[in-house]
Amino acid sequence: MKTQNYQNHRKFYTPHHFIFLPLLILLEGIGIYKIWNDTQHQLIWILFSIVIFLILYLAIMVRQHYALGNQNRIIRLEFKQRYFEIFTKRSDDVCEKLNFGQIAALRFAYDDEFKELLDKALNENMSGDTIKKSIKNWKPDFHRV
Repeated sequence: MKTQNYQNHRKFYTPHHFIFLPLLILLEGIGIYKIWNDTQHQLIWILFSIVIFLILYLAIMVRQHYALGNQNRIIRLEFKQRYFEIFTKRSDDVCEKLNFGQIAALRFAYDDEFKELLDKALNENMSGDTIKKSIKNWKPDFHRV
């Protein structure tokens, strides 16, 4: 498997990102073009464009909402479990001080860096992106949505 790091850690779902969404964008473009160039059927093309836009909007929002909501819950649980395994105590106080971006970024650090970066995140309020950029030995996450 390819080594994962900050530059390549994003993930795409090919049917959604490179087939379905571009096809909807193309249809929306055709609809808008036809609105201006087919004055005889302009109302039909306006309705067509509105329907395609709504399908596109729903496709983006629903997919992201459910998948990311579930993924975020799992990331928080993984953080709590990992914190307990490393420090043998509950993470309730720590979780309240960190935002989700910080918690999500910390999952890419191995245990030795995790401790150091967690301390910096708490004391220096490092952003999630700064935490990711500070990781020297990237721990890959190939199971994201």
